[in-house]
Amino acid sequence: MKNIRNFCIIAHIDHGKSTLADRLLEYTHTISVRDMQDQALDNMDLERERGITIKSHAIQMRYVHPADGQEYIFNLIDTPGHVDFSYEVSRSIAACEGALLLVDATQGIQAQTISNLYLAVDHNLEIIPIVNKIDMESAMIEEVQDQIIDLIGCEREDIISASGRTGIGVADILAAVVDRIPAPKGDPEAPLQTMIFDSVFNSYRGVIAYVRVMNGSLKKGDKLKFYNTGKEVVAEEVGVLRMGQFETAVIGAGDVGYVITGIKASREIKVGDTITHVARPCTEPVKGFEEVKPMVFAGLYPLDNDDFEDLRDSLEKLQLNDASLVFEPETSTALGFGFRCGFLGMLHLEIVQERLYREFDQDIITTVPNVPYYATDMKGKRFTVHQPNEMPDPNHLQSAEEPFIYAQIITKPDYIGNIMKLCLDKRGILQKQIYLTPTRVEMTFHLPLAEIVFDFYDKLKSISRGYASFDYHLLDYRETDLVKLDIKLNGEQVDALSALVHRSKAEYMGRRMCEKLKELLPRQQFQIAIQAAIGQKVIARETISALRKDVTAKCYGGDISRKRKLLEKQKEGKKRMKQFGNVEVPQEAFLKVLKLND
Repeated sequence: MKNIRNFCIIAHIDHGKSTLADRLLEYTHTISVRDMQDQALDNMDLERERGITIKSHAIQMRYVHPADGQEYIFNLIDTPGHVDFSYEVSRSIAACEGALLLVDATQGIQAQTISNLYLAVDHNLEIIPIVNKIDMESAMIEEVQDQIIDLIGCEREDIISASGRTGIGVADILAAVVDRIPAPKGDPEAPLQTMIFDSVFNSYRGVIAYVRVMNGSLKKGDKLKFYNTGKEVVAEEVGVLRMGQFETAVIGAGDVGYVITGIKASREIKVGDTITHVARPCTEPVKGFEEVKPMVFAGLYPLDNDDFEDLRDSLEKLQLNDASLVFEPETSTALGFGFRCGFLGMLHLEIVQERLYREFDQDIITTVPNVPYYATDMKGKRFTVHQPNEMPDPNHLQSAEEPFIYAQIITKPDYIGNIMKLCLDKRGILQKQIYLTPTRVEMTFHLPLAEIVFDFYDKLKSISRGYASFDYHLLDYRETDLVKLDIKLNGEQVDALSALVHRSKAEYMGRRMCEKLKELLPRQQFQIAIQAAIGQKVIARETISALRKDVTAKCYGGDISRKRKLLEKQKEGKKRMKQFGNVEVPQEAFLKVLKLND
């Protein structure tokens, strides 16, 4: 055990985590030159296309320390940098004793760097600070080192200068991992205590659990029990994670590896659960694992209602690989059967949609994303509102509360005015503004979560030319003037287009949605009234004029009364059509209206 080191790489998005991981793999000969490719650990097409890490990836490396000539086993976990995937980072940190804190020499410390650092410090991880990208022309090495010293209070000589692209400093990093990160603590003779930090589904083998052994040892054929679910299984195969899965006879205390138990049903295994022996169980589960808190909710519906069960299976399998996804069944008048899903942010929602399509061939419709609210009715009963139709009528509503977040923005002083305007337009409250250095300012706001769900991050990036970084966490719930905005077509309410909005934004949203529907809905042979309403009060309206069929085309000459007679007959028919005619909203129109906020 004294020759094992478990560590992860934490940093802000785009600071070079995956590139540095590539160099570490090359230096330790874990991957051959022939098999080497950029972002070697990112095994999803989506990750390569977008250039971001979505999943944390574990891999084992072997390293011979030049000072003592001993061989060490490194278990490295590469983590995502985007705020929407911070749950992946928290699970990786729970499986490690140390962390490489990576800071881009051209950008300095960003909001997510600080957020991930605090996560690591809370778990008592040993931090190795690294200034990356020192080979860039615009690198500010001295300045960034000063920022790191201010942040974590280390000595300047403790900071390693490196370049993930060229390989500078990689040897120093590997030596520092051995010298500074402690070996895992654990008792190989104690009862088995193993934490599941990730899992994947394999069509042939079932669920493969990625584990960190805290105490005891695990070998093939052992009878195991899941601590929380109580399910008993047999270990069919155990091993370690290299570039693929590598079977071994046993994995012991301090090791990171995998275990295959033949479980096919995804609900029987939970990420964060503890595995122990049936014969000699541990007395308590592994601690230090946080619960997921969804920030954004949206409905996912199959295009064809017959695919409902397929969508359920797909979501269950995806949930194994993405533990931050939560879902429950729901129904909608317009869209039929589907699921209410909770996500950590809009990028997470987008990635889940894309993965469902690519990995499980699921075509889905997504409803308007919203956040969870609390409502109190006239009888004083307080309950959670996840979707608009759960909101009581204004006459029966005593008060409503919406979630507020603590938002931290780090930017250059040139963009303070624009960022201030953006946050105030989103009903934000400025808390403080601190100059970290003459060229970097930190601004903190209290913002309603509903206002940042759609386009806040994109707008922030565009007004600051990419120089602003953003991080947030849930603060509390505050009373708000919330209204339910309904869309009606010829007086018939379309529940899939309803939304909960702040009263100050209701008229603008209603008008936008009506204008968009007027563009998208096909014309009928009768007039269509599109209305946006709050309760019984209509706040916006658009009208699609009727399509006129030329009923007089067959009249060649003759008396005018023949034409009048046909037109009168058409007029009567249109009246009847308007009474009985339903306005069908095509799927494409739904999708485009729901993307209104894009």
